[in-house]
Amino acid sequence: MSKKSNIKTTIPFVLSVALIVAATTTYLLTVYYRQVCFQILSGFCERMIEKDPDTRQAVLELLKTHDFHMTGENIVSNFGYDPSNLGITDTTAHWIAIFVFLAGGILFVLSFRYWHKKTDARIQALTRYLEKINTGVQGLVFETSDDECSKLQDEIYKTVTELYQTREEALAARNNFAENLSNIAHQLKTPITSISLTVQMAKEHVRDAHVVETQQQHTSMACDMHAYMKDIERQINRLIHLEEALLLLSRIDAGTLTFDRKPTDVFTILSLASDNLYELFMQKGVLIDVPEMGEMNINVDVNWTMEAVMNLMKNCMEATATDTAVHCSYEKNPLYVQIRIWDEGEGFAKEDLPHLFERFYRGEKAKNTGIGIGLSLSKAIIEMQNGIIRAFNLPNGGACFEIRFYTL
Repeated sequence: MSKKSNIKTTIPFVLSVALIVAATTTYLLTVYYRQVCFQILSGFCERMIEKDPDTRQAVLELLKTHDFHMTGENIVSNFGYDPSNLGITDTTAHWIAIFVFLAGGILFVLSFRYWHKKTDARIQALTRYLEKINTGVQGLVFETSDDECSKLQDEIYKTVTELYQTREEALAARNNFAENLSNIAHQLKTPITSISLTVQMAKEHVRDAHVVETQQQHTSMACDMHAYMKDIERQINRLIHLEEALLLLSRIDAGTLTFDRKPTDVFTILSLASDNLYELFMQKGVLIDVPEMGEMNINVDVNWTMEAVMNLMKNCMEATATDTAVHCSYEKNPLYVQIRIWDEGEGFAKEDLPHLFERFYRGEKAKNTGIGIGLSLSKAIIEMQNGIIRAFNLPNGGACFEIRFYTL
């Protein structure tokens, strides 16, 4: 129902109410007028009788003739007369009042029926809309309206829209859950298969040990068994790391990961992260440069932020060659504190850039030891502390991670 239609409905209501008020007012004025006339006639007769008592009989006879239209009370009423007994009532005003009252009443009833019909039509339209929604029809939009049902319509439309969004989010979460399960199964399959093959080969060497004849063969088998055990240990460590990462991801998804946020100097976080990776960097032959650039505080959890930075440093270390370095820098402006970590390698592959922070994503250049969770964890930890992260290639070569922690 449009605004124009709403006006058409309102006008008859107002007119009917006005007619009823006019009829009632006319009737009340008529009654008042009769009473005034009655008072005047009564006073007149009283004065005449006072002046000339002999006219008393003449006045009474005159009152009985009904040849006047006056009203009275007092002395006239003492003789048992009232306006109706004297026949001075003018019914024209009464009929007008009755006609106006009936016209207003009829108009009110018709207007009410018209309004009720329109309201019923609007309710039926809303009902049909909900029925279509329940049957799975999407994309339905109401026409713009401005009537008594418009607020109900808006609330229904907002509720339906929110339900659609919730449904889409639930479907996305389900698909994401299924994809994560598939990725987890794939990640578990690799170390488990490797462990199974290693154990099988170890069993074969144990069987062969019973037929060994020389000391040299004994020594060779012992070395092989040691290598098998090292491989099993490496795969078990990978499973443990995967388990810890998956538990952390589940806590992040459930919103149960808590942060003890407090002002911390950026240099402290970078130094702690580099110290924890020192042996790994030395084994690779890569240096890490953390310059002192002045005190700049960020409101974060030290341990979790250090964990996120370590993942970024490790990623840069794995992507660069021996005898190179991983660099760090940081700066501050009124809006945020910015941290950059970059390497001297070949940079990110163009096709990898849009997917770097996706869970379990591993580019073609990724090492076999990675499981594709580190960057995703870093992104989640940073974003949960009012920060953002992005990755890009430097103009002169090298991959760069840029973190911004906002101060507001």
